[in-house]
Amino acid sequence: MRDIDFVFSTDATIGAYGPVLRKNGWETGAFPVKRVLLSGAAGFIGSHLCDRLLQEAYEVVGVDNFITGHERNISHLAGAPYFEFRRHDVTTPLAIAGRFDYVIHAASPASPRDYLEHPIETLDVGSIGTKRMLEIAERDGAKFLITSTSESYGDPTVHPQVETYWGNVNPVGPRSCYDESKRFAEATTMAYHRARGVKTSIARIFNTYGPRMKLNDGRVVPAFLDQALRGEPITIFGEGTQTRSFCYVSDLVDGLYRLMLSDEVYPVNLGNPHELTIRQFASVITQATGTTAGLIHQPLPEDDPRQRKPDISKARRILGWEPKVPLEEGIRRTIEYFRQFYPADTPALSSR
Repeated sequence: MRDIDFVFSTDATIGAYGPVLRKNGWETGAFPVKRVLLSGAAGFIGSHLCDRLLQEAYEVVGVDNFITGHERNISHLAGAPYFEFRRHDVTTPLAIAGRFDYVIHAASPASPRDYLEHPIETLDVGSIGTKRMLEIAERDGAKFLITSTSESYGDPTVHPQVETYWGNVNPVGPRSCYDESKRFAEATTMAYHRARGVKTSIARIFNTYGPRMKLNDGRVVPAFLDQALRGEPITIFGEGTQTRSFCYVSDLVDGLYRLMLSDEVYPVNLGNPHELTIRQFASVITQATGTTAGLIHQPLPEDDPRQRKPDISKARRILGWEPKVPLEEGIRRTIEYFRQFYPADTPALSSR
């Protein structure tokens, strides 16, 4: 499919972080002082990052090929000044006039269902895509930020996970296309920093949730919510003793924004250190939706991590960052977003 360009430059709009136009930014008629190239702009996290950057009065050029992103995630930006979108695969050369001050590589399938369906594309965007984005940053003298993942730690033997832990990853397992893609992306980023002097930062993102997630992407939050809202039993893999920690997307984006502005070169964990077992999280969803359908159990997928919890001491120290949104509040906001995808008489929605 050929590339399609969209240039949005009309009136103000309302995004996830309030008005895209700010009193000390667009509303005064000021031009943006910084320009950002963002891959994965139509994805779950990327679209929220677009909102935040526009709110902060940056000019944003967003790029996405819609393999896993969706146009509806950025449709509200049709009224945002200084936002340009290009449908493009970042593993191929990208020609955009002008220079950038920041380059953020957030493009990648990120859910098990997506990267297992697109393993080659996942490896390509972590390798070729990372290199192409780094070359743009090098060309322009721009700061480069890569969104990596807690999956770099694999099935960890250190708990909670600290940035200095090298991980426990199966390099040939079914999840390796994603895990090793991100590990290679981190290595490439550090190589460009050391060998070519590119200013770089690496974010290791832990489980994140919120509006604009795909209901069918296989991750625990949308999977549990989808089943609960439909009145179906919630599926737990194994006994549900494996742990996760869940960070609301606005908190995560705030951490990414702070990291983009920082001088930190080495990886920084971004996530919520509040740890729950999957069974405990199922109880949170049950209470939030009022479902009475119960639970069912399925075998654990291969290489499924037994525990996941970030140590965010470094983020607190160098970024002054930590999550603010309580889990119950974040789940409530996420349910409100998902309402649009269900009939009005869906039991868990019509009764609330």
